Amino acid sequence: MPLRVSNLQLPVTVPESELPRHLAQRLGITPEQFTRWRVLKKSLDARSARDLKFVYTSLIEIPDEVLNSAAVQQRLKNDVQSFTPPDFDDPPSGQRPLEHRPVVIGSGPAGLLAGYYLAWKGYCPLILERGPAVKERVPAVRDFDRGGLFDRENNYLFGEGGAGCFSDGKLTCRLEGPDVEWVLERFVECGGRPSIVYENRPHLGSNKLPMICRNFRRKIEALGGEYRFSCRLEGLDIREGRVRGLQTSSGYIPTNHAILGIGHSARDTYQALYDQGVPMIQKAFQLGLRIEQPQDQINKHKYARPEYLSLLGAADYTLQARGDKDVFTFCMCAGGIIIPSVSEPEMFCSNGMSNSRHDTPFANSGVMATLEPHEFGSSHPLAGMHLQQRYEAAAFKIGDANYNCPIQSAKDFLKHRTPDPHARLECSYERGVRPAALDQVIPPIVANALRQSLPILDHKLRGDFLKNAILVGPEMRGSSPIRIDRAIESRQCPNIAGLYPVGEGAGYAGGIVSAAVDGLRSARSVVRDFAPLVRTVDACELSKHLVDVSVSRARNLH
Repeated sequence: MPLRVSNLQLPVTVPESELPRHLAQRLGITPEQFTRWRVLKKSLDARSARDLKFVYTSLIEIPDEVLNSAAVQQRLKNDVQSFTPPDFDDPPSGQRPLEHRPVVIGSGPAGLLAGYYLAWKGYCPLILERGPAVKERVPAVRDFDRGGLFDRENNYLFGEGGAGCFSDGKLTCRLEGPDVEWVLERFVECGGRPSIVYENRPHLGSNKLPMICRNFRRKIEALGGEYRFSCRLEGLDIREGRVRGLQTSSGYIPTNHAILGIGHSARDTYQALYDQGVPMIQKAFQLGLRIEQPQDQINKHKYARPEYLSLLGAADYTLQARGDKDVFTFCMCAGGIIIPSVSEPEMFCSNGMSNSRHDTPFANSGVMATLEPHEFGSSHPLAGMHLQQRYEAAAFKIGDANYNCPIQSAKDFLKHRTPDPHARLECSYERGVRPAALDQVIPPIVANALRQSLPILDHKLRGDFLKNAILVGPEMRGSSPIRIDRAIESRQCPNIAGLYPVGEGAGYAGGIVSAAVDGLRSARSVVRDFAPLVRTVDACELSKHLVDVSVSRARNLH
């Protein structure tokens, strides 16, 4: 009988290998009486800087005779309860025949997991990606950081893995349940460490993501899927209210099922789809600036004992300030760097990332506010996108028309003080920086919100948020300003059967995991309604092997 043991608090100095002993003590039995156990959730309690603790929720299986013993029965209360994890929804395939194989548009998190599930179930999906394979992406990104030319189809946002491939790899998600676990297990299967399944704020690292994306591709191809790189969607063939095919930069592709995971930065694709009558509506989105501080300063604030740094690595923070327009930190990159988030020529946007080691001297995060549709200045469905373009174009001009990053000290920004154009401000952005008044790169309503909220955030961090801090911007890609309409039950566009908008770009997710889950769920809708294409015995056997491996690794069974 499985038992869930919640709220087990242990000092961070206690290694995870000692967890069974403490779980056994909580139940009044010995670890040898466990049939098996695994961690469901692990989070950090940082309320006391001198007494940091991990808080565990674990699942334990014990024989019925042990469960019915007096020692265990008297401990069954709020923190120890019978618990059976819900099963992953893996429906039998439908009966309606497929005329053509399904096509997944985009290889970001939504497309990856949609493609994986379809391949695993025998549907031989075709995955289209406008950019190149990750092997070509990495050197192109490095070249751009060092001053090279901008490539519209091979950059931080376009190419295998989408924007997620260079997005830092944060797997924090407000969703819970078997779909989330299944997605995280796939990331473990493709090279992520097993603990990401249960950590409260798991992080893969920008250095690990290219390899993970490549491994996803290899598994999808082994299961009968196909990738087609440098293939950009240019339009839909819609006849009699149904998708009949795709117009792409590589030619026409017949299909009746297209999972649309274009990402939040494919603005040319948004425009093409809008021109064809694909239903779109405005959506609130987050924008602001990024702030960067010395990482050592954040470490000293959070860790009152020196051994914590070696145990926990670079410290992070999550802050929020309530006001007329709430401001919050977003995508905090401990031991990270500022990077460009550019998908169009002659525009500039900032982002942040960190490698798995979190080993740079800098900490950075977005400081963001939510812009509502009525603040876009237009009722046009693409008005939020047009607003982004306007401010990103301004940032490009300020940055010497060379993708340099506009930068300003936090103190100067708060005092409306124009920075010295020759000031030497330390920043992790590699390509180059340009001191400038950042009011020019964000809407006035957002600038005002930041000026009201930054001192509040600083107070919450006892002066370590703004001390030695610089601001860069704009930060515009926290979420999509557009939602592509879809029906709740079918997950398809109204009046366009066979078109499944998914992920951040479609306006239904906000991060790697939520986008991946959204893609998975639309792929499952295809599986539930239609029969698979013929798949080989070898592919079937491989899929079973992959699942067996992932379960044994990711679920931490002991």
